[in-house]
Amino acid sequence: MTSHINIQIELAEDKMPEAIQWTAPDGGVADWQKAKALLLGLWDGEEKSALRIDLWTGKMMVDEMNDFFYQTFFGMSDTYLRATKNAELANDMKEFAKTFLKKASDALEAEKA
Repeated sequence: MTSHINIQIELAEDKMPEAIQWTAPDGGVADWQKAKALLLGLWDGEEKSALRIDLWTGKMMVDEMNDFFYQTFFGMSDTYLRATKNAELANDMKEFAKTFLKKASDALEAEKA
């Protein structure tokens, strides 16, 4: 059996992402969904290296990017816990996520002042 996750990137003339859409029919998401940003990480077991694709549209605001990273860090801690059963490090990652969001929010507020 094969399952597909489809990602479609519309590029502007300068080759920057203008629109990001995705579907995952086998996961219950049959219709195209819009996204402003995408972080995709893949592990190459042979090379023992991480491969990343990080994209965002010009419509992605800084406060949204802050929330996106916070939620990504927080979610990664849950994934790490399920994969390794290391609750101490998973909790450290959650604390980092909270600290990150606080500092990012404070920096954004300081820019507005």
